Amino acid sequence: MAHNHNHPTDGISHGIPQDAATATDLVCGMTVAVTPKARSLDHGGQSYYFCSEKCQTTFAADPYFYTSGNAARRGAVAQKGVQYTCPMHPEILRDAPGNCPICGMALEPMLPADAPSAELADFTRRMWISAAVAVPLVVLTMGAYIGFPIRAWIGHPWAGYVEFALATPIILWAAQPFFRRGWDSILNRSPNMWTLIALGVGAAYLYSLVATFLPGVFPEQYRAGEGVGTYYEAAVVIVALIFVGQVLELRARERTGDAIRALLDLAPKTARRILPDGSEYDAPLENVMVGDRLRLRPGDAVPVDAVVISGTSSLDESMLTGESMPVEKAEGDLVTGATINKNGSLVIEAVKVGADTVLSQIVEMVQNARRSRAPIQALVDKVSAVFVPTVVAIALAAFAAWLLIGPEPAFVFSMAAAVSVLIIACPCALGLATPISITTAAGRGAQSGVLIKDAEALERMAKVDTLIVDKTGTLTEGRPKLTDVLVLAEEPEAVILTLAATLEMGSEHPLAEAIIAGAAERGIKPGETEGFEAVTGKGVMGSVGGRKVALGNAAMMADLGLETEAAEAAADALRGEGKTAMFVAVDGKVAGIVAVADPIKTTAAAAIRALHAQGMRVIMATGDNARTAQAVAARLGIDEVHAGVLPAAKKDLIDQLRQGGHRVAMAGDGVNDAPALAAADVGIAMGTGADVAMESAGITLLGGDLMGIVRARKLARATLRNIRQNLFFAFIYNAAGVPIAAGVLYPVFGLLLSPMIAAAAMSLSSVSVITNALRLRRVRL
Repeated sequence: MAHNHNHPTDGISHGIPQDAATATDLVCGMTVAVTPKARSLDHGGQSYYFCSEKCQTTFAADPYFYTSGNAARRGAVAQKGVQYTCPMHPEILRDAPGNCPICGMALEPMLPADAPSAELADFTRRMWISAAVAVPLVVLTMGAYIGFPIRAWIGHPWAGYVEFALATPIILWAAQPFFRRGWDSILNRSPNMWTLIALGVGAAYLYSLVATFLPGVFPEQYRAGEGVGTYYEAAVVIVALIFVGQVLELRARERTGDAIRALLDLAPKTARRILPDGSEYDAPLENVMVGDRLRLRPGDAVPVDAVVISGTSSLDESMLTGESMPVEKAEGDLVTGATINKNGSLVIEAVKVGADTVLSQIVEMVQNARRSRAPIQALVDKVSAVFVPTVVAIALAAFAAWLLIGPEPAFVFSMAAAVSVLIIACPCALGLATPISITTAAGRGAQSGVLIKDAEALERMAKVDTLIVDKTGTLTEGRPKLTDVLVLAEEPEAVILTLAATLEMGSEHPLAEAIIAGAAERGIKPGETEGFEAVTGKGVMGSVGGRKVALGNAAMMADLGLETEAAEAAADALRGEGKTAMFVAVDGKVAGIVAVADPIKTTAAAAIRALHAQGMRVIMATGDNARTAQAVAARLGIDEVHAGVLPAAKKDLIDQLRQGGHRVAMAGDGVNDAPALAAADVGIAMGTGADVAMESAGITLLGGDLMGIVRARKLARATLRNIRQNLFFAFIYNAAGVPIAAGVLYPVFGLLLSPMIAAAAMSLSSVSVITNALRLRRVRL
């Protein structure tokens, strides 16, 4: 509000005397005292006062927004708070960050923030500190095996104290998130990997504490030589390895938000607002309201969904339709936010802003589709739900059995058996089973032009039975090219093409670029045009070398009074091949036809044949017209065609197929494909396409080679098989080792597995998993 002497306001005042002159900060609503030193700005002949420099700067960026009352109108709309969800259990929704009550994973915001993840920064710091402590601990305990008996040099008791001093901060501080999640899993009655990690690490540390400070409670055979062994290094190394896995996972999860961020970046940050007095200025996009009039200049991105008030232009709507051909716009036509104005100037009126725009709806579709997926780790969770309580029960049973019937000292044997069970069951190999295979497969895929984003994509790719492909940029090159020049009069082909290319030199239309480039490839140099005129939605005309030339569609020829009936058969034949045909008129006669098309990729036909051989059904879903789509589909042998479909329709098609029991992969390259890529069982993006398509997809094909889909399927099957083998290795050691650690062989063979052997077996299972995963580097694609 303007200067308001001694007038009460609805704002918030902070110790302002009642008789002081006050004003309301229009940005934040706070009441401020009017003094010579107060922050103020003059606008429209009035002075406005502010509580802080931030409010003053915000007002200065868009005074009209605040003085017109629009700010108050926007503020009246309730702003939805940020909600947090679990990436593995999307049914969990919270209003504040925290951990998932089911799996213990940190909740993440549904709409990704630009700020880096605080948890990632925290875990990275804990990982490096844990690794730095693990190295001297391993050297201290294992040095004798490599010729450095450091433990003997220090002396056994003192070596134990050093190990305790090194390990304790890691266990009590660095590993604290693990213990907290493990404890939460118990409170929530949802045992998971964190339960075993907390029990295993805690057991190793507590066992070592007893061995360090109360070695006398162990039987004589445990105290022979250098005394009772400790497992501080095992506990710390386990913590460090788990942090490595968590950091890698957090980084991957953070990248899943890149698709939404890339979509949001398509919208411009400002809009050229036209005020009632005719003046113009760039206003922040978030301040644009329904009814605002905006100016679109050549090259501008449309800021919001709007209707054209005046002007004509062509807009690149490829982000919406995927089609490279621009769309002509004139008064009364609707324009969509984030599309690009090509050449003309338009005045538009905002009809949808904020969350109501098409772009925002696409963002929401991508966001919801990505959240709805069940990751491959769900298999491990299901097994852990049974495995974890079983291991704990076995450890308790072993402790009780040794305590009741074991030899003296029974308590010590009970403790050793229980600790051995927990240590051998610590699921390091279980945690490595999936990520190590995915990491190896990703490297192998990259060598063959297939970029893998996550384990889920590979798992699902192996089971896909239906492939949906976009046309432009996926089956075709995505760039129009001159394909035909037909002669219809006594004019040489070179003359017709020269006249057409010369005329198109004055146009900024992509079809014009294709004709000019095609002429250049044939060695033709365009001349000069006089009296150039572009007729929106019809074509162009002008004078070339004294000859009147027109290039356009049948409507333009009709406007010029020229008959095209005789040429329509030839034009229809070209259109039947998926080409765009344009008539060339010279000196009042239709002299020829030039045709432009988006050429099919050379690998497309072979790739579709290979996919058919694998038993896959191939469907085309494109925003292009039905005639062009059918022509391309017929040449490639595609099973089914859906033409003229927009982003929501592509996603609906995928939803219908999935509800029918099909496993669906979607291959596309445009922003319009992002919701469908995210909704499909597997999204496959062309590496030559839009960044947002690649971010929404689980698999990206470098260079856009469709044969990459065939290679991706082979790799997926090999990887899924490898993951299953890894999970087998991870559990077979536990299945065999846990009963032995519990002491089932002692009555027959007098054999009781010591915690040291248990730790070795645990490490062996991890080594086996890693070795098996590395075999993927040699898989033939």
